[in-house]
Amino acid sequence: MNICEQCGFYLKMGSSDRIELSIDPDTWDPMDEDMVSMDPIEFHSEEEPYRDRIDSYQRKTGLTEAVQTGVGQLNGISIAIGVMDFEFMGGSMGSVVGEKITRLLEYATNRSLPVIIVCASGGARMQEGSLSLMQMAKISSVLHNYQSRRRLFYVPILTSPTTGGVTASFGMLGDIIIAEPDAYIAFAGKRVIEQTLNTTVPEGSQSAEYLFQKGLFDSIVPRNPLKAVLSELFQLHGFFPLNQNEGN
Repeated sequence: MNICEQCGFYLKMGSSDRIELSIDPDTWDPMDEDMVSMDPIEFHSEEEPYRDRIDSYQRKTGLTEAVQTGVGQLNGISIAIGVMDFEFMGGSMGSVVGEKITRLLEYATNRSLPVIIVCASGGARMQEGSLSLMQMAKISSVLHNYQSRRRLFYVPILTSPTTGGVTASFGMLGDIIIAEPDAYIAFAGKRVIEQTLNTTVPEGSQSAEYLFQKGLFDSIVPRNPLKAVLSELFQLHGFFPLNQNEGN
């Protein structure tokens, strides 16, 4: 589970490992795998063109974008899940990430499925300018329909790091919000805040434990019992294993 056996430190997990941890074997059905980023604002960089950077991350990670979405079963309960991957451009949210999460939520709305989104992101992707910021409103809008109109159940899981536009939108819009131990959760990073405001950010003030004490989310859940905790939450909210439904 990428936890240090000596000190208990939580190492970062890739999206594929997260899916394997959360989803029952042989039930994972991915969605929109072929959706890839273009270059909507023709972003120019002295380092390398945006498209070349995307291509290099695709080769490095084996992923097409910074989020994997799909449906599967969690202890027999049918769910829709999106898992962000920090190894792909810092988990940055561009148009494709926004579109994939939006489509996942629309799919779950139409089929009355509970939703998990595992957040791991540096925020909106600067190479797509305001188009990346628009994803915050788009996802929030479809989430409003999912939660307020259809009365369905959404759980974001905040991992390290969860920052920027993800924190400012779907990361904080859950019915139950869960964080991992020691996760770094913020809107702006420590260095940016200190440079902008010319003030010192207290050490540890952007950690999950500190923010939990301030009421920012509902629970800190270690990786080991996470699947069982999610299963119990879903059943408390009326989502049951398939074989149990069939028996009823």
